[in-house]
Amino acid sequence: MPRLTRSESQARTRAELLATARDLFLADGYAATSLEKVAETAGYSKGAVYSNFRGKKELCLEVLDLIHSSKFEEIANLLTHETPNLDAVLGRFQDWAERTLGDVGWTMLEFEFIATSRHDPEVRAALASTLAMAHGMVVTLLDSLTTTTGVRLPIPLDDAARTVLSLGVGLGIQRAIDPTVSARIVTDNLRALLGRSLPLPDSEAGSR
Repeated sequence: MPRLTRSESQARTRAELLATARDLFLADGYAATSLEKVAETAGYSKGAVYSNFRGKKELCLEVLDLIHSSKFEEIANLLTHETPNLDAVLGRFQDWAERTLGDVGWTMLEFEFIATSRHDPEVRAALASTLAMAHGMVVTLLDSLTTTTGVRLPIPLDDAARTVLSLGVGLGIQRAIDPTVSARIVTDNLRALLGRSLPLPDSEAGSR
């Protein structure tokens, strides 16, 4: 097996540290996870952590980015893996929401980190950027769904995306506390947004 180049070795070390940090943050929380523990669990020195990340906050931000990207990729795959039928798409989304919204590790990590870092302007800016990215992804997904299914939302697309995202975040907190709460409220509200819409005329549908 050929030896890894220096850059390849560094990339592998960084990926392994990030994966280990994700597992520890999700299992134990932000405060209880030290950089020493991340390094030891991954089989590296603490210096290896600092050579790849400026500190614990940056490491957690990258873990959250990794989680967010994974979740939105899952949603995108739900909407694009076959020719969309609205009921089928919403059914797949409901299954995903029941499995995902309120995941205790992810939800509690996010809010513990937000609370811990609330006085850090750099972290707040990074979190605001992450929220804007999440909002943009929901806008893109809703736009794709409405375009393909030929419906018009009863409120502006940007507002609809903010509504769906807010419902998802709020419901995630509730389900992290009480897993018996159904995730159906998000799907039902999404269905209501789409169900109140009228089919686009053929001319308008073709021009979008």
